[in-house]
Amino acid sequence: MSGQPLIEIRHLSKSYTRGDQEIPVLTDISFDIARGEFLALMGPSGSGKSTLLNCLAGIDRAGSGQIVVDGTDITTLDETGLAHWRSRAVGFIFQFYNLIPVLSALENVELPLLLTGLDRARRLEHARAALSAVGLAERMDHYPSQLSGGQQQRVAIARAIVTDPDILVADEPTGDLDRASAEEILALMDRLNRELGKTIIMVTHDPRAAQQAHVLLHLDKGELSRVAAAPGV
Repeated sequence: MSGQPLIEIRHLSKSYTRGDQEIPVLTDISFDIARGEFLALMGPSGSGKSTLLNCLAGIDRAGSGQIVVDGTDITTLDETGLAHWRSRAVGFIFQFYNLIPVLSALENVELPLLLTGLDRARRLEHARAALSAVGLAERMDHYPSQLSGGQQQRVAIARAIVTDPDILVADEPTGDLDRASAEEILALMDRLNRELGKTIIMVTHDPRAAQQAHVLLHLDKGELSRVAAAPGV
């Protein structure tokens, strides 16, 4: 990967207040993420992985430091600007899918498009295309309770890509799946990265999942302990 990094993180720190104590979660973290990268964040529980992911995705605010994404310092945006940036730049994949039970797969995937200016016909067209891209063309009218865990996660991935964001953030995307379903989801994420050029940032405890990444970033007690190429890269 060459050229200007898509994401530049500089001296990022964050703390939480508990009673009269300030608990450091991230401490002076600096690194770059190239456009089209597949990065895995690893480390023990409490190391700050999810907090870092949330800061990079604009869900959480850093205490200090900069996060520059494609030329925009998201740490300087107000809440409205940050919400607008998230809606167009980032797709979210969660461990527990976060699908709405009373909506069909198609309607779940359509949801992010409600924030756009597209009319309903165009929204449904995009949602169908996203579901087809993840191999669920025959399951569009099914409800979450009618789908397997792996299929529900595919719906969640379709929802994440339907707005065509540059960045996908995934927090333990295989953590609630059996091994076969997990391997299918990882293969799908690999395809989104390689064929569609999506930049993927994934938190995982699973070494098999981390092997799909190009780069492994290890956190320990809120500090960046090392960055390394993933096995086999």
